[in-house]
Amino acid sequence: MRPGAPNIGSPDAKAKSFTPSLKRLLRRLAPERGYVAVIVGLAIVSVVLNTLGPYILGKATNLVFDGVMGQLLGRNLPPGATKEQAIEFARQHGDNVQADMLGAMNVTPGVGVDFSAVGRVLALVLVLYLGAAVFGWLQAYLLNFVINRTVKRLRGAIEDKIHRLPLRYFDSTPRGDLLSRVTNDVDNIAQTLQQTMSQLLTSLFTVLGILIMMFWISPLLAVIALLTVPAALIVTTQIAKRSKPHFVNQWKYTGQVNAQVEEAYTGHEVVTAFGRNREVAAEFDRRNEELFQASFRAQFISGLIMPAIMFLGNINFVLVALVGGLRVATGNLSLGEVQAFIQYSRQFSQPLTQIGAMANLLQSGVASAERIFEILDAEEQSPDAVMADTRPVDRGRVEFEAVSFRYEPQTPVIERLSLLAEPGHVVAIVGPTGAGKTTLVNLLMRFYELDAGAITIDGVDITEMTRDSLRSRIGMVLQDTWLFKGTIRENISYGNPLATEAEILAAARAAYVDRFVHALPEGYDTVIDEEGTGVSAGEKQLITIARAFLAKPSILVLDEATSSVDTRTESLVQHATAALRRDRTSFVIAHRLSTIRDADLIVVMEHGRIVEHGDHERLLAERGAYYRLYNAQFAAAAAEA
Repeated sequence: MRPGAPNIGSPDAKAKSFTPSLKRLLRRLAPERGYVAVIVGLAIVSVVLNTLGPYILGKATNLVFDGVMGQLLGRNLPPGATKEQAIEFARQHGDNVQADMLGAMNVTPGVGVDFSAVGRVLALVLVLYLGAAVFGWLQAYLLNFVINRTVKRLRGAIEDKIHRLPLRYFDSTPRGDLLSRVTNDVDNIAQTLQQTMSQLLTSLFTVLGILIMMFWISPLLAVIALLTVPAALIVTTQIAKRSKPHFVNQWKYTGQVNAQVEEAYTGHEVVTAFGRNREVAAEFDRRNEELFQASFRAQFISGLIMPAIMFLGNINFVLVALVGGLRVATGNLSLGEVQAFIQYSRQFSQPLTQIGAMANLLQSGVASAERIFEILDAEEQSPDAVMADTRPVDRGRVEFEAVSFRYEPQTPVIERLSLLAEPGHVVAIVGPTGAGKTTLVNLLMRFYELDAGAITIDGVDITEMTRDSLRSRIGMVLQDTWLFKGTIRENISYGNPLATEAEILAAARAAYVDRFVHALPEGYDTVIDEEGTGVSAGEKQLITIARAFLAKPSILVLDEATSSVDTRTESLVQHATAALRRDRTSFVIAHRLSTIRDADLIVVMEHGRIVEHGDHERLLAERGAYYRLYNAQFAAAAAEA
């Protein structure tokens, strides 16, 4: 990690509050507002059809109950008796409850169940439920389409953002944690939206529809049913408030575990060589235990919501059944209406229970969204100038004019450094570790912006060029090789995707890749992975050098490019780079001073300043910093020999 770089993606960063983050996540659906309107319409139709079902089914119950009562009354009354006579007969015998019930019923003494009418009602209910299922399926299909497109755009936004972030961000963010955000957290957001949006829409509209039907049937029972709603909301809110920090920790520790695993796997050889396997395993166990504890607490606490709401729903059911039975007994409601109301009361608690069950998913998804928003909100690199100069670099004259830079405000890294590299010259930069050599190249590439001074190429300030224009004309070969999974030919052509086969082969021959590639099973079509498995460290470096050759840069940067190459190959590469450097400005960062004896200018840096400059012979004659470095290196080599 670069000293002083802001730890934008650190696990200890403060999480935003739930509601603003949820609103921001839902705003990601804005481009799909047309589809969302259709989805809402489908959800409303589906809920309306589902909601009408119990009420109409209550009609069938009334038909059956009325028919059964009609048959029973027909046994005690003379043929042709009317409903009014049955009611009067009941009152004369002191059975006022039965009389009240008969008053609310559509019963005819002696007439049984009208099964044809019952069949018509049941057929209507079947049609309603089938329609509700079809509209619900269409809603789920469109919603799944919308959510996947939204997540696709979110991934694209993250990818675009990453390309706009400065190198400082990546220096300050653990790679594993960043990968966890881009993969695990985005997948968790997708899963959360898919599992909650459909249920949430259906549940909200179902609650509204059921409320309307309950008040339509009996305002008194509706008020009783609503008594448990405030209690359910309070329970859900309080439990969700206590579970949110644990969900935040869950995804924070997930990122930490991924970072630790990625670091341990990448450096597995070093870990094994130094016998630190137990320490690494112990560190993994510690972080894994933290993740387990956070996940357990988050799921356990949020899991209390559903049982609590179900308990309140059962209390509600008992109250509705008791009062509803009394209302039937007094003739204020029919049996079918009470049956429908009880079914509505159960359905009313069901969406509340679903919303409670979704609370833990929402907490988890919003916690992941907050981590994604931290990336999207990270400070970007300064934009290119509006009228950025995109002229090609014709000569490659590079000048550093009083350049100053620091990672931390109080710790200067480079202080008022001036340097001129003439076209076609080789400028070697040497010095102890931490002198600022690589930082100088990073400033030339605009990986970091200057604090003061200017860098010009052919008289044009690099800040007046687009970054793409600047970097397309600078070829870099780093000490740490980078290859991607693909053929050797594809890895070389990465320097110029439009290169012809002849140009690729010419670059390979110039970098002496051709010397070893024919010994491989498939030649240039040999597939290597990201780690370069199948070729040696020196051969990997040669491939990256061939890649730089193919790019035909105007300015060449070699940062310890021959450090992984054996002595014989180093000699060959020196001859190849000599041809490549012709008519090009080259910066060579080197610790092995034998590789830069022929440089046109050798710059010795210490503590961010140039303390000496000149050619090899002149600097040795001055017996200064370069002389001490040179003698120390070759004296050590002689002693080893």
